[in-house]
Amino acid sequence: MTEPFSLSAAELVDAYKAKKLSPVEATKSCLGRIAALDEKLNAFCLVDEESALADARASEARWMRNEPAGLVDGVPATIKDLFLTKKWPTMKGSLTVSREQACDVDAPPVARLREHGAVLLGKTTTTEFGHKGVGDSPLHGTTRNPWNTDLTPGGSSCGAGVAAAASMAPLNLGSDGGGSIRIPASFCGIFGIKPGFGRVPSAPASIAGSLPANGPMTRTVEDAALMLQVIAGDDVRDWTALSDVAFDAISGLNNGIKGLRIAYAPTISGAPVTDEVAQSVAQAAAVFRELGATVDQIELDLPSAVESYTTILSVTLASAIAPMNDDQRKLVDPGLLIIADAGGKLGALEYAQALHVERAELGARMRALHETYDLLILPSMPRTAFPVGEDFPGDKGGEWRGDWTPFTSPFNLTYQPTASIPCGMSPEGLPIGLQIVGRVREEATVLRAARAYEKTRTFPLPPL
Repeated sequence: MTEPFSLSAAELVDAYKAKKLSPVEATKSCLGRIAALDEKLNAFCLVDEESALADARASEARWMRNEPAGLVDGVPATIKDLFLTKKWPTMKGSLTVSREQACDVDAPPVARLREHGAVLLGKTTTTEFGHKGVGDSPLHGTTRNPWNTDLTPGGSSCGAGVAAAASMAPLNLGSDGGGSIRIPASFCGIFGIKPGFGRVPSAPASIAGSLPANGPMTRTVEDAALMLQVIAGDDVRDWTALSDVAFDAISGLNNGIKGLRIAYAPTISGAPVTDEVAQSVAQAAAVFRELGATVDQIELDLPSAVESYTTILSVTLASAIAPMNDDQRKLVDPGLLIIADAGGKLGALEYAQALHVERAELGARMRALHETYDLLILPSMPRTAFPVGEDFPGDKGGEWRGDWTPFTSPFNLTYQPTASIPCGMSPEGLPIGLQIVGRVREEATVLRAARAYEKTRTFPLPPL
């Protein structure tokens, strides 16, 4: 018999409707999965079994009355530990954050999940303040890749990525300020989508300003679409939230991509890519052609995109570190201090140039590309996962490199929706991700293309 933890959110909802499975059974199954695996993976910084089972029993009663609260009633879900959550402290992976804090507010996407009846299992690990693309923090320790526990799962939504890949929960809430959904999606072999800025509201506002976006991390595209439909929408606490009542991530999901025009870029600005990544992405481009899309290979040159992003991010992190005293600084991730100290040395004119001029030029270039093409496909990451303990490949300590994620951060600057979907395996048995980028506000097209591609293949889960 199929274990409930292995079912998708959509499958769970169907089983609840048919009275073939109870939310209590599904929740117990996921909690058992966490208990069995998390000691070696460290995906969770908090698991609240009592609260989860109480939510599951309430959901069970609603389903028995045929009165589900919403689209994901009774579906187990996890929350990245950057989101405010009622009853649970939000520690942000930092020893500088006090546990003695008010825990009486849900961040907007957490509130939407509750309103739709999701069963919240607990909080997943993150890097300190979500500042880097691997999976460790001074507070939470090291989170490990379920495909090979000597390797990083990517970050900063490291725990969410592992929870999805290891079938600990079908729905996992992550955030992405430069690749923090897409990096772990690529390294862990799951689907993750960074919506466009404002699609999923944030409150309080991120220290990284308009770089981050909140989004789903799941095993299937269908689950991500379902979750995005739940968490998208307006919220009075976020003045940048999109008030798009017509947004629909679900209804056209299986309409295919016949007739779409797609640009395929093997790289950006000549950034090196490993042979196995290049081959897998090229094969994926061929699949899109077979599915009826017109696919043109292009050269994509986005000068200074990584440099502009690095300038903006380092200044925002400097502003977060600036109020700390010497004793607090001693508790901070050394890599975060390197980035923040570099940002603190930049002048206002340099920051304004990157934020307003260079970012605008990049956005205009991408808008011009989408005058011709509906979508852009390219690698999610230039390589597969690398060892834990490194902030970037080959890290020896004492420096910082922001150029190892050249394909993710540009699209945080341009507000575009972009997703990572598994497209292959390396000879070492590690997942490879394909990135699908859409026009601003066209998350539904990105999801539709990802779903069309997903239906052509069966991607394995880690052998746990």
